[in-house]
Amino acid sequence: MSDFTMNADHPGLAMDRGVQGVLGAGLDRSEGALKVSGTARYGYEHLVEGEVAYGYLITAPAAKGKVTGIDTDAARALPDVLDIIVDDPRIPRQAAAFGPAHAGNDEIDHWDQVVGVAVATSFEAARAAAKAVRVHVAIEPGHFDTMADIDKASGPPKDSRLQDIAKGDIDAAMAQAAVTIDQVYTTPNHVHAAMEPHASVAIWEGDSLTLHSSLQILKVARPVLAKALGIADDKVRILSPYIGGGFGGKMLGPDAVLAAIAAQKLGRPVKIAMARRQLFHNVYRRTDTNQRIRLAATEDGKLLAVGHDSVVSQGPDGGFMEPVALGSISLYDAPVRHFSHKVVTLDMVMAGAVRAPGEAVGTLALETAMDEMAEALGRDPIDFRKLNEPKVDPMTGAPFSTRGLVACLDRGAEAFGWAKRSAQPGQVREGEWLIGMGVSAAVRINLLVDSEARVTLSPDGRARIETDMTDIGTGSYTILAQIAGEALGLPMERIDVILGDTDLPPGAGSGGSFGAASAGSSVALACEDIVATLAERMGAKAQDMTLKDGHAVAGNRRVPLAELVGDAPLVAMGKISQGSNARTFSQAAHGAQFAEVAVNAVTGEARVRRMLGVFEAGRILNAKLARSQAIGGMIWGIGYALMEEAVLDQRHGQFVNQDLGEYHVPSHADVPPLDVLFLEEIDTHANPIGVKGLGELSISGAGAAVTNAIYNACGVRVRDFPLTLDKILAGLPEM
Repeated sequence: MSDFTMNADHPGLAMDRGVQGVLGAGLDRSEGALKVSGTARYGYEHLVEGEVAYGYLITAPAAKGKVTGIDTDAARALPDVLDIIVDDPRIPRQAAAFGPAHAGNDEIDHWDQVVGVAVATSFEAARAAAKAVRVHVAIEPGHFDTMADIDKASGPPKDSRLQDIAKGDIDAAMAQAAVTIDQVYTTPNHVHAAMEPHASVAIWEGDSLTLHSSLQILKVARPVLAKALGIADDKVRILSPYIGGGFGGKMLGPDAVLAAIAAQKLGRPVKIAMARRQLFHNVYRRTDTNQRIRLAATEDGKLLAVGHDSVVSQGPDGGFMEPVALGSISLYDAPVRHFSHKVVTLDMVMAGAVRAPGEAVGTLALETAMDEMAEALGRDPIDFRKLNEPKVDPMTGAPFSTRGLVACLDRGAEAFGWAKRSAQPGQVREGEWLIGMGVSAAVRINLLVDSEARVTLSPDGRARIETDMTDIGTGSYTILAQIAGEALGLPMERIDVILGDTDLPPGAGSGGSFGAASAGSSVALACEDIVATLAERMGAKAQDMTLKDGHAVAGNRRVPLAELVGDAPLVAMGKISQGSNARTFSQAAHGAQFAEVAVNAVTGEARVRRMLGVFEAGRILNAKLARSQAIGGMIWGIGYALMEEAVLDQRHGQFVNQDLGEYHVPSHADVPPLDVLFLEEIDTHANPIGVKGLGELSISGAGAAVTNAIYNACGVRVRDFPLTLDKILAGLPEM
């Protein structure tokens, strides 16, 4: 095995010496034709031999209380019903980041909590049976308002990624500074709303379980599922080759556990797909946030202090804390720094990671405040940010692995036409529409996690990549093939990629924007061993050998790889692990977001007219897929700025807009053509292949660029997100 820990930079890869020309190219996704033709089967679509049963979750009609009884008689009497399971102690309450929380009693602690499953010979019959079950709850008063319970807040969990930080006296700095900003910004609850619902198919063979599901990180899901069912890990196999969207929420949930329980009890395969409305309360949410931003500066614009203090919520079973200030800590230079988090426990579904935890909502507040401070100082927002660019990490003093924020701001300003922006709001008008421009910095911390992959070069000159890494629609199949193709000198059509199966080596999984860096590095490392063997058989040093189009070239010889492989395949394992480089260097990806927005002076409606994102995210593995990731993140930012909000009924603890008809996300009409530019800077301090996360980076700052543009257009500053037209309209001057 080629096992490398990032305690130092890797000395160099065959991939870097490759001449195949596939790495970085804007190639189509290799599984794209399967998906658009309907032949790529997702978890619920897996074809099962024999009679299949269907399950539908039974949930409680309250957010707080105690179950006093469950009446199943009417449901059991319906046609085609096989069973109503409500008394199994393994029934999970909800999806959780690191495993389902078990009921263990009859307590209800969030709306629509799962209490059982109805199983029938058809989906329709199972749904009818589930709705016929009567769950009786002795309702108790619940707590649903974060700020109302602020006196009961606790600090960050000990294992949280982000702890409270204080460097210097921020109160004194605020009192003595020439110019200050002290404002509170709020964001609402958000839900994942992935296109594919959580769904699973459970099949038992003796005492072994096979689960076809939609899960992002299989090496985490497998032991959790085994523990939930009370069986050994090696008795569980999970397959998740295709995932119809996963933003942190496709972790093990009630559908998987209950499908396994029902299949075991009935002795036949069971399929369960969660209804869209059930997802809103049984898959964890992004917490609402209350963020206080304090900035203190000299008259010439140098920051003296940065403070980012937040209050977030969590459910009774949750341990995760939204790391709101994660991106703020090292973004700008200032001698005094203050970052704190308080967590309030509510009677709601637990809060967890939604794409870009921390930075997605944290930059909405910080980058709006930076815009406000620039105006108070009479400075251009870009110049103000550049003035406060740190030379080293302002919190730790560590050097940056790479840092391209200033370059992104400069390149974006030139490409977007920032020089044409009017510094005074409300000066550009087209009929009823007021036009404005906004800018924001983007930041996303860089992560690397343990990941393994197996690469096999067969006697016919084909390569096979195997890892339980997943593809949530981001292009894992394609980029892993590109990495191996460049390293081994093979065209894409001669590479097979097998993902999403726990029988394969444990990969990184998809999450935290660490998938490409981690899984990609393990594939590249496995290829190193194969290249070394090929070089030995060529009688050459690896660095003196060229691999191209299935041939090895060295010492005036050109030999087919199949001939070098011989009768037995070459098999190699690669493993990457995080090391001290994560502490030696401050690692993050950066970018700059630009937006032009039109605001209707009569109705308050805001329309995004154009956007540009400029990103520095290390090596770009596939230009086309990277651009697609960036565009997706920017669209997400538009949604957070203008419309996305899970509206909570404070009386009952229920989201009232629990479907995609009322939980608004951007549609085609809301999104103009978006431009993306990359400033490639290969970051060899971060991982062997030099990449950084991109998908979550492109959410960061996008929303703030939009809302800063709204202010520039009409002079209305709203600090309660999203900026729906009623909030804008209230501040517009009379015509």
